[in-house]
Amino acid sequence: MNVALLGFGNVGRAVARLVLDRHADRLTLTHIFNRGVARKRVPWVPPEVVWTEDIDEVLAAGVDVVVELVGGVSAACYVRRALDAGASVVTANKQVVAHHGAELVALARARGVELRFEASVAGGVPVLRAIEEGLAADRLVRVAGVVNGTSTHILSRMEDGESLAGALAEAQALGFAEADPHDDLSGRDAAAKLAILSATALNRPVCCADISCRSIDGIEPIDFGYARELGCTIRQVAWADLVDGADDVVAAVRPALVSRHSPLARVTGNQNVVTVVGERGGETAFVGRGAGGDATAVAVVSDLLAIAHASAVSGSPSGFSRPRSRVSADYTAPHYIRFTVDDRPGILAAVAAAFARQAIGINAVLQHPGQPKSRLPFVMTLEPCDERRLDAALAEIGTLDFHVQPPTVLPMFEDARGIA
Repeated sequence: MNVALLGFGNVGRAVARLVLDRHADRLTLTHIFNRGVARKRVPWVPPEVVWTEDIDEVLAAGVDVVVELVGGVSAACYVRRALDAGASVVTANKQVVAHHGAELVALARARGVELRFEASVAGGVPVLRAIEEGLAADRLVRVAGVVNGTSTHILSRMEDGESLAGALAEAQALGFAEADPHDDLSGRDAAAKLAILSATALNRPVCCADISCRSIDGIEPIDFGYARELGCTIRQVAWADLVDGADDVVAAVRPALVSRHSPLARVTGNQNVVTVVGERGGETAFVGRGAGGDATAVAVVSDLLAIAHASAVSGSPSGFSRPRSRVSADYTAPHYIRFTVDDRPGILAAVAAAFARQAIGINAVLQHPGQPKSRLPFVMTLEPCDERRLDAALAEIGTLDFHVQPPTVLPMFEDARGIA
């Protein structure tokens, strides 16, 4: 099977190595496409492989499969053109699949070719194929995961006492974080992966722009101290739930307190975890390396081999053929809130009164001794409440004049099976 490679960065090089070293009997690398291709050439690629900056040259060669590793949503044009030309496509590009998955899956089926994207979620963890093939008999009602390795690395280091800025700089030096880490910190990267998981696991495609996200940038090392007292840690969690009796999906990406008994709490570094809950099978967890050239290359080449073996199960989940579902962030959960205040009498009473007006119960109040009165942190944990009422209470509390900085607000997961 003749294979063309679009993009020769870390993942592209790892894919080429794996194809040439391990699978040359079934896969033939014919073309490598990259901008500024002259600077990408390496001596270990066989001389018969064509290096090019011309996508038309690749498509005119009639290759069987195009591997898209260019990255970014604009690479959808390469995927579209390859499918139109009658080539199957394997991609690791979460943005392309999240934003254009339905259109591209339909095009692949119309042209009688395949579109596979196992590497677009959780890197080397074969979660999409496991859900599509291994759990096909069940009805899945929830999917949740820690699927951004950059945020996991940062939060793991902050748990050890490092500042967010220091942990981010370290992640960038190690190659876990981009020069512009906004999508990782804000949750937008995880939202794109959650959109793919929703279509695959829940049979509900959603617009990733509709998924509500909150950044991890308000978290400080002190929050991990309070989290430990509560038997938790902090992770960036993406989750989606079916709504009973409707096509709607409740979905969000939030930094959250997670029970240490949950699989969501056990990942560190660049690991990813995805959990699904089925009506019959209960909870299943998938854990492994979520980033890195070698791990992602394994998923990409596995997709290539599946196409070469004419696998009976398409790599394009059937959920992408459905109309998009409405997305709501109207979830109910207990919450952790850290206030930092210029201390004076009456603060607790004022905060409690605002929560009471929204019928929100307070579970506990935590405060460490020895903190300066001019910048005093304290934590409230709240009984389960919906985000609408919580936001209304916090808007009222925000008008009070004792705040030194905005409150840090985190939902609390008791386990991977659900909030609250």
